[in-house]
Amino acid sequence: MHIVSVVGARPQFVKLAPISRAFKEHDSVRHTIIHTGQHYDDNMSSVFFDELEIPRPDVNLDIGSTSHAVQTGRMMEQLESWFQLHSPDVVVVYGDTNSTLAACLAAAKIHIPVVHIEAGLRSFNRSMPEEINRVATDHCSDRLYAPTPAGMVNLKAENLASRAVFCGDVMRDAVEHSVRLAESSEGKLPQYEGDFGLLTLHRPSNTEVNVLVPLLKALDELAQSTMPLVFPVHPRTRNILKAEKLLLSDAIKLVEPLPYLEMLMTVKKARVVLTDSGGLQKEAAFLGTQCITLREETEWTETIDLGVNRLVGADSAKIVAAMRALSATEFSVQPETMTEINKIFGQGDAAVKITDDVIVFVEQRRENK
Repeated sequence: MHIVSVVGARPQFVKLAPISRAFKEHDSVRHTIIHTGQHYDDNMSSVFFDELEIPRPDVNLDIGSTSHAVQTGRMMEQLESWFQLHSPDVVVVYGDTNSTLAACLAAAKIHIPVVHIEAGLRSFNRSMPEEINRVATDHCSDRLYAPTPAGMVNLKAENLASRAVFCGDVMRDAVEHSVRLAESSEGKLPQYEGDFGLLTLHRPSNTEVNVLVPLLKALDELAQSTMPLVFPVHPRTRNILKAEKLLLSDAIKLVEPLPYLEMLMTVKKARVVLTDSGGLQKEAAFLGTQCITLREETEWTETIDLGVNRLVGADSAKIVAAMRALSATEFSVQPETMTEINKIFGQGDAAVKITDDVIVFVEQRRENK
């Protein structure tokens, strides 16, 4: 049985790790990994395969960064050729990137079954490229693995329930495994001590100059008055900072993007995470760290309902108010909240459930031919 995983961006490598380990347990499965090259910087890409103990990609398309249409088109062209040559039994796609959509469309159009891990997420904001990718991928895929009950509700609302399976979140699997790895090598990882927050900014809506500059100035003032912020700077964000010659105080410590294990330990030790990332909202919740999301919406509404995440957009007044509210609770996440997180996102067995189901799915399709 030949199963192909297509990945291309940092969050997908994290999701791939537990899936790759689970497929290894099946002697009948040949698991091929294709890296589109959507993230091509070593800190954003290859180091993840080393840290997360993922086999090196069998294929690297080296697409690189360009416009959405050009990037997706180039991926589709190369993926279609590879799929036609090797005829895999199923293509596995992850999340909501251009790599996800390209692999799904390339496979579906030549009648290769597609399964989508992390299906059913909706921000209901069509101005986000990720929302377009995830909606189109769900509707073109043959099997949908929803990480949460809310994902299942969304899929049912779009008449996709017959293809959907609730399995828990593979990100939970990845975090549990990776924290153990990180803790075993903690002495080798750089450490940040004392009270600090973690900041990340990379989404196009927040990296427009007229948004990013005032936002960072407000965050700088907040860091000076409350606690310092560690800021791993995404390449897109760093380019804008250089172009604008924006000077920040020492209260914001600019660093290169952190390797995944170091990032997890930084999230775990931080008092609070301020981010516009999707995955980081969940990772913070899994590690018992409060989160302030610098967006107007989130796919992970469960984190809002549980009180471990607050939506503030780029509004400095809302950011300050959220920090004050968390300060009043000493930034703590209660044990009963962690219990609810386990109920919603699973406790680290999603990859086994998914891979077992994928194998049955492929076998049934063979029988029905």
